[in-house]
Amino acid sequence: MTETGERNRPQSAGNESGEPSPRRTSIGKRVEAGVRGRTTIADGVVEKIAGLAARDVVGVHAMGSGISRTFGAVRDRVPGGGGRSSVTRGVKAEVGEVQTALDLEIVVDYGVAISDVARDVRENVVAAVERMTGLEVVEVNIAVTDVKLPDEEEDESEQRLQ
Repeated sequence: MTETGERNRPQSAGNESGEPSPRRTSIGKRVEAGVRGRTTIADGVVEKIAGLAARDVVGVHAMGSGISRTFGAVRDRVPGGGGRSSVTRGVKAEVGEVQTALDLEIVVDYGVAISDVARDVRENVVAAVERMTGLEVVEVNIAVTDVKLPDEEEDESEQRLQ
């Protein structure tokens, strides 16, 4: 009788190592759980991840060109202004099925080595996007659009809106 009880017992969700065990289809083939559907990731999701990762790097003052920051500040203050959020400002992603490419516009603080900041941004963005999405980042193009001087005030339009 124990043999019948064993046969009717449902398969466990994992094996001894804690990994999900493969299931059997109606014809007896083993199928991994990861192939039971498709996951798509929107460009905006990758842009948010990349934008946050780039802002975490020391020496990055802001994201986007001066004009995009100005229009973004105005848009953020208008109720229902929509448009791109400040998190994705200065970030453009092209997402395929298994790969992604990113373009970033950054403003750096005066006195930092731009090449070092660009390298750190690239490394941080690649690590964050690949870890969170599983996509392969094939390129991260960085355009430094401005340098924030120590005695320079914020853009007039941004300052008036705050």
